[in-house]
Amino acid sequence: PFPVELKAGKTYGWCSCGHSKRQPFCDGSHKKAAPGMSPLRFTPEEDGPAWLCGCKRTQNPPYCDGTHNGEAVQGAPLHP
Repeated sequence: PFPVELKAGKTYGWCSCGHSKRQPFCDGSHKKAAPGMSPLRFTPEEDGPAWLCGCKRTQNPPYCDGTHNGEAVQGAPLHP
């Protein structure tokens, strides 16, 4: 997960495709690397720290729920 500091009322674009160079936020890479995908736009209700998902498999996007600790993520092959 990515530790971030969020501001209440500000809209963020969480990268859902995994190709952004600005993880965990969208930089528009999905337009070429993952056509048809788009970022998840969200607006936090409170200021403060948060852990945003980096594995893209959370059941509570954009927030980390620990899915990265499971075999599906830990056992996945690494891509160069």
